[in-house]
Amino acid sequence: MTDQTETAIEQCDVVVIGGGPGGSTAATLLARRGYRVIALEKAHHPRFHIGESLLPMNLPIFERLGVLEQVRALGVFKPGADFEADNERGYNTYAFARAIGESPPHAYQVWRQDFDKMLYDHARGCGADAREGHEVVGMEQSGPRETRIEVRRDDGGSYIIQARYVVDASGRDALLSSRKKLRRRNDQHQSAAIFGHYRGATARTGEDAGNISIYSFAHGWMWMIPLPDGVMSVGAVCRPEYLKRRKGRTVEFLVETLKQNPALWQRIEQAQLIDDEVRVTGNYSYDAARMGGPGWILVGDAFAFLDPVFSSGVYLAMSGAEQAAELVDRALREPRLELALLRKLERRQRAAMRRFSFFIYRFNGPVMQQMFRDPRNTWQLEQGVISMLAGDLFDTPRVLRKLRLFKLVYAISALRDWRRSRAERRYRLAQARAPFSGGTTPLDEA
Repeated sequence: MTDQTETAIEQCDVVVIGGGPGGSTAATLLARRGYRVIALEKAHHPRFHIGESLLPMNLPIFERLGVLEQVRALGVFKPGADFEADNERGYNTYAFARAIGESPPHAYQVWRQDFDKMLYDHARGCGADAREGHEVVGMEQSGPRETRIEVRRDDGGSYIIQARYVVDASGRDALLSSRKKLRRRNDQHQSAAIFGHYRGATARTGEDAGNISIYSFAHGWMWMIPLPDGVMSVGAVCRPEYLKRRKGRTVEFLVETLKQNPALWQRIEQAQLIDDEVRVTGNYSYDAARMGGPGWILVGDAFAFLDPVFSSGVYLAMSGAEQAAELVDRALREPRLELALLRKLERRQRAAMRRFSFFIYRFNGPVMQQMFRDPRNTWQLEQGVISMLAGDLFDTPRVLRKLRLFKLVYAISALRDWRRSRAERRYRLAQARAPFSGGTTPLDEA
């Protein structure tokens, strides 16, 4: 970037705040359309981020962006997800190849610092003015196409940008929704996570090599995600009440937690925790009261964040960013359409989030646990669930019909076990109201 005086005002068409997958996607696509795009990331790539498991429905987006080969080179091939079960193998595999929609038959798992850097560099290569170490510290909108953004560089300097449109992809910072007082805590669900990276863990073999593995325990669920170079991401997503119990070293608390599932512990008992680094992060579930307004739009975690049990975050961010780029382009060319387009996109995004949330809210309950441990493909319901796991939640009527039927079967099953189902729901809602602090990720410490 050229030197700026303290009072210089830069002009651009679009400012994209945040250098994660959503921000990079929006910046790439808008720059390709010929807009002057300034992308701002407050940190420097590569920077830490959790969320290493991608979905099959990411792949068509990678292809449209032109980065599929780069993702393939960075990633571990992910053929499906497996969930703990009471059978000879100890788990059931939900292979993406069995999905009933048009989703690709596999996905990838990546080191997020490398993946995010690649996408940001790609946006720069496509014409976006992508800046790192530049933090948005102030914003004032005087009209639908007149927003002034105050930016502070990490060398201490500052400058002003005037933009016609703002895309907020600031992640869990949720910059705009916080400033506009739109951010809402989810009153249905809350969780927190503790996790680390291990070397030497036992991987799945054969056709299941590369699966993400999901385990249950009394206070939530656990994951094992194979990453490049023989590393395994391992962690637990817990009710806030459980994580409040931790005392002493966080490393020891992680080990005590992972030991609560014997099958998972058996796979990492001989593995080594890399650099003894363990992180905790909380306040997992929230949304914004609205997705956008004249001259601004929220993308990805800046709009909403769900519990990560189905690895939906990167896909929802990139899919939303792709749709947002189309919306911004049309809004700048045909302003009269902007509000209708915003309403339509928000309905679409919330519908997919509700479909994921139905499973997320109930995942720790006795009925859903049993349905995952002992899946039945009657009426292709299991294959419908696989399509959900693949991220096919927007446009495939056949999949959506199966998911509605699954909800009906779930409701009938819950009625048969209504006492335990009711108790789990009450506990979940109580935990959603419980305060949680003490995270150790860069965001939690900010």
